[in-house]
Amino acid sequence: MKSTPTLSLLAFQASCVATFQPEHLRETVFDPYPVLARRQDVAFPPVLDQNEAILANSFDNASLETWSYYYTHGLHIAGTNMTMAQWTADRWNEFGFMAGLASYYTYLNYPVSHSLSVSFANGSTWSASLQEEPLVEDEVTTYPNSVPTFHGYSFSGNATAEYVYVGRGQQVDFERVKALGVSLEGKIALARYGGPFRGLKVKNAQENGMIGAVIFTDTADDANITEANGYAAYPYGPARNPTSVQRGSVQYLSTYPGDPTTPGYPSRFDSPRTDTSDVTPRIPSLPISWKDAQPLLQALDGYGPSGETVNRTNWVGKLNATYSTGPAPGTAISLSNVMRDDITWIWDAIGIINGTHEDEVVVVGNHRDAWIIGGAADPNSGSAVMIELAKAFGALLKTGWKPRRTIVLCSWDSEEYGLLGSTEWVEDYIPWLTTAAVTYLNVDVATSGPNPELSASPEIHEIATEMMKKVVYPYRGYNNLTLYDVWYSLTEGEIGVLGSGSDYTAFLHNGISSLDIGAGGGPTDPVYHYHSNYDTFHWMSTFGDPGFVTHKAIGQYLTLLTYHVATDPIIPFKVENYGVQMTLYLEDLAEDVASANATVDLSPLESAVTSFNTSAAALTQLIGSASTEEEIGLVNAKLRDFSRGFVSQGGLPTREFYKHVVFAPGLDTGYAPTTWPGVTEAVEAGNLTLANTWVQKSARAVEVAAAILAP
Repeated sequence: MKSTPTLSLLAFQASCVATFQPEHLRETVFDPYPVLARRQDVAFPPVLDQNEAILANSFDNASLETWSYYYTHGLHIAGTNMTMAQWTADRWNEFGFMAGLASYYTYLNYPVSHSLSVSFANGSTWSASLQEEPLVEDEVTTYPNSVPTFHGYSFSGNATAEYVYVGRGQQVDFERVKALGVSLEGKIALARYGGPFRGLKVKNAQENGMIGAVIFTDTADDANITEANGYAAYPYGPARNPTSVQRGSVQYLSTYPGDPTTPGYPSRFDSPRTDTSDVTPRIPSLPISWKDAQPLLQALDGYGPSGETVNRTNWVGKLNATYSTGPAPGTAISLSNVMRDDITWIWDAIGIINGTHEDEVVVVGNHRDAWIIGGAADPNSGSAVMIELAKAFGALLKTGWKPRRTIVLCSWDSEEYGLLGSTEWVEDYIPWLTTAAVTYLNVDVATSGPNPELSASPEIHEIATEMMKKVVYPYRGYNNLTLYDVWYSLTEGEIGVLGSGSDYTAFLHNGISSLDIGAGGGPTDPVYHYHSNYDTFHWMSTFGDPGFVTHKAIGQYLTLLTYHVATDPIIPFKVENYGVQMTLYLEDLAEDVASANATVDLSPLESAVTSFNTSAAALTQLIGSASTEEEIGLVNAKLRDFSRGFVSQGGLPTREFYKHVVFAPGLDTGYAPTTWPGVTEAVEAGNLTLANTWVQKSARAVEVAAAILAP
């Protein structure tokens, strides 16, 4: 095993990152970070009780680095590393959890071969490398079993045709191109990453009659940290390596996640299998680097409407091209994508500490699989945190402590293909989870940069932010701040709405309170090579999180939050905030209806939210007076169960998996959330009959939640 870097070496590495900025830019680049200050009137450092101190003080930067090193030095693409799953369970067992593996037999596919070339009108040709450069400075990028660049669940096939640049590949991008007179039928789509989930870019291309798709990374997404601005590229500096490629799944995530062959039921060895065409493409696709993309874009210059004429947000990037649509007559892409389909085992590691009240369960999870050997940020910064979290609870268990509520740790496999490990497990255990689950706490990318990020369902907002105040966070030279101080300064206290894209999805859409925590980079931080062969231990220890200080802060936070949700006599939810947030979402919906000049009667939904607020206020009053174990048990049952009401009306139109009426991933976003999705998306589609139907259905769901809450 590689030796642990010394503190002096880590300090040197951090100083190198700072000095990569050219002299002329140090005075002119806008600093987007505010002057940070204390945001709460409490003592510093935070005062912790005895149990909190044991948990927080169990976290060790060197241990986190050790766990990270293990996870990032072996191949662990979905379904390929049972040993790593068992190693995870073994560590949890050592720390006092009862741990083992839950296995599912799922459909996956793996790359066999690929190619992409361009033939020009003058008879010349050019071939894309489709490879990421091996770096002697970063040992894992040179491993012989490095994973090729590919799209998970992509279609095997060949395509040769002229090509059209379609921006970020949203439906509105395709509509804009067609409105400008560009023909798409029979062409190949060239799309830029960003915006909608990559699978929806391919879906939209297919639905517009295109026969293939190529998706590239643009340096416009790297803010200030680009080679064009004078920064050295990785491994010598913080800018993007020009050969980096974003792998990823092209499953239609906004339709349903999980094993495409077993929708709605767990994937066992003998499970019946269904056709996958509803959620996976039938045209081939390939991901490419910006270095390979630039010649493709340049060949379209002067053909079709220019990027300026298209005039769509995020259409024009920062490569040396006009971002014209094309096609360029006589200039054609030939692409080949060969995949191997397989039905194979995946392995979730599951660890349990039984509580004194086993009908109340707190689930904490992170996925373990990665597209490449590394995965230092996604997901194994979270995996390292989960091991250290288990170690912290192990230290507390040695004192004789036992949680009130059962704690379940989960290390999911095959998240990257489409949330398979978590979705199959939820489908397997849904009767128990519906009865007992209090909340699901998710950490995916614990850190790809220093800026904390939080999304959660509304009832958990208050306890989620309060726990931030208990974590000291050394940040950008400040040594007197908490995680809350930093988070609030960067976000002004705004907590994100949950869409999809990580393992909370199956929990949320079965009516289980959920939260997602992590940290990312800002516009002046080193570029994170998402889903690339450069998401490695070397990148993390040199650029992403030298000293593993963000790993530690996020881990301490998640551990303290888990402790309180699992231990406080009354589940620390504030249900009245759900009414506050639903009212805000309703105001947004009213604006959308007005902007569409639509006639939709929102009064049933307004009335239902009012009823919810009445029930929430009454329960809060009951919480204040609950003193006996019977009264506390009644209150906790309501706090645990009320959110089941939001999924009581069946699934959304055309996508039954997504059942939550208050928020869901957008139909054409896949990741980003849409609030009141049944109504909002019907209005956007111009189907006002459906919109009014979903006002009624959404109102009934809110009323069911209100009835569960009512004392």
